[in-house]
Amino acid sequence: MDNELQTLIARLLAHRYIDRNDKLARRALTDEAFRQLLDERLQACGLVLLENPYSEYIAVGIKPEVEESVFGAHDAWLSNNISLPRDGIALLVIIWALIILPKRERQIARREKEQAAQSDMFSEAKPLPAAEDVSSGIPETALYADFGEQLGGRMRFSTNLGVLSKLGFITRRNKVIYEGPMLDLLIDYSKLAPRIIEGALGDVVKRMRERPDSQVSLL
Repeated sequence: MDNELQTLIARLLAHRYIDRNDKLARRALTDEAFRQLLDERLQACGLVLLENPYSEYIAVGIKPEVEESVFGAHDAWLSNNISLPRDGIALLVIIWALIILPKRERQIARREKEQAAQSDMFSEAKPLPAAEDVSSGIPETALYADFGEQLGGRMRFSTNLGVLSKLGFITRRNKVIYEGPMLDLLIDYSKLAPRIIEGALGDVVKRMRERPDSQVSLL
């Protein structure tokens, strides 16, 4: 077990994320004793395992208890530790809102529909619908038309998309932006979702999702 723990932690640090269907990842999510030892080792280093049933991946992050000493060690609190500029962070939040919010709605709605149609006693144990089944893409042209000028213009927009892709937040195929491995892991849904839904960005996101040409409208 010790070797497997070392291997899993080393892989998480080296690769930044692991598919939850990986053998060691599955063990971390299903073996209580293994998970306890994993959490203890990560906590000893100021880290925590990042996983949720809505994401197809697992990763590691900074423990909330040490965030201040890590990100607030200088005169100003670091906004992030991945060298994202302010317009890059704004673009990331917008993409998260347009992809993760509707994805979460679809996953929960489909799960509730499936549970209502099932009568077996083990229905609660069935996994949530996979992310690729419910996650939609955003056309880059539509995103730029709505937010490009506010995010620094064409050059900054394109540069920041490239950075977000390299960091694993998004993937890009045929000028369409899709969810990357880190998008639903590194951003806390419970904290950000209410701010977006109840804030000014909520109206903007709602209008864009309702556009006839948008690929992020609800199914």
